[in-house]
Amino acid sequence: MKEAAHYTVLKGNEVVCIICQRRCVIPEGERGFCSTRLNHNGKLYSLSYGEVSTLAVAPIEKKPLFHFYPGTRWLSFGTLGCNFKCPGCQNWDIAHAQPPERKVEKSISGTKYISPQEAVRIAKEEGCIGLSFTYNEPTVWFEYTLDCSKLAKENNLLTNYVTNGFITKNALDEIGSYLDAFRVDIKGFSRKLYKDIAQIDDFRGILEVTKRAKHTWNMHVEIVTNIIPAFNDDEKQLKGIAAWIRDELGHETPWHVTRFVPHLNLSHISYTPVATLEKARKIGLDCGLSYVYIGNVPDHQAENTYCPHCRKLLIERNDFFIRQFNIVDGRCPGCKEPIPGRWK
Repeated sequence: MKEAAHYTVLKGNEVVCIICQRRCVIPEGERGFCSTRLNHNGKLYSLSYGEVSTLAVAPIEKKPLFHFYPGTRWLSFGTLGCNFKCPGCQNWDIAHAQPPERKVEKSISGTKYISPQEAVRIAKEEGCIGLSFTYNEPTVWFEYTLDCSKLAKENNLLTNYVTNGFITKNALDEIGSYLDAFRVDIKGFSRKLYKDIAQIDDFRGILEVTKRAKHTWNMHVEIVTNIIPAFNDDEKQLKGIAAWIRDELGHETPWHVTRFVPHLNLSHISYTPVATLEKARKIGLDCGLSYVYIGNVPDHQAENTYCPHCRKLLIERNDFFIRQFNIVDGRCPGCKEPIPGRWK
């Protein structure tokens, strides 16, 4: 176990965890909502530091991040647990898992211990340009992601969070200078939706943290909304998300509207119709967003990047692979329009 960052001790050996916006009050001997943090004798400990459940070399498009070094390879890894318990989670087997308590330097069941030094070594050996904390919510093993990110910077590697955005300002500000990209799920735009999906009463803190990642810490930000039929596919929520992106992050911020795949406790819900995704994309474009992508529909033309000025094809994609890359010095080669992003 490793002592956690960002917690406060209360009377009676209770502690308040300040890593995520739940701010769990945890009695002695108990865990927080995510099950990864234990109050032991009035101190808060992380149970998942360095415990890797999933490890892969993956393209940046899989996050998805489309305007952040397209075609590059990333060492992608996750642990156990999450501060949400989404009923249709595709990675529920790790995200809904509870790491057991351990008090010796030995990997827990279902994981392999990988030190920050080892993670950096693997990334460099595999030709990756950075570390991606993904598969489950990276906030729950914050201390590990912070140590890895610091070491990555010392070794000229990039970093990104694939996150639900429910991290606190305190934690974000500690890791902010070490993260290069923040790919955030905006799951909907109503309190009811977030209550049903994520068991939280208010989602405005997610919006504020996302703005802070971009404007205070200069992270590259892209937004994903997984469109679930009858949950968040109504015009009001979609317009709300699109308008918020435009007004608070900028019209050039990519928005990915992705197809829901039936899973777990939402297995009874059908796949998102392609027409619904196309409607969501049109709403985003009509709101003034320059880049709205459709995801989980391989070979759809809305996977591609087009110049918003002259409509020239700039990046052609098929699923997670680049077929064409035509951006030159950060601009459209036709009309010379600047294309926002980070290009290699």
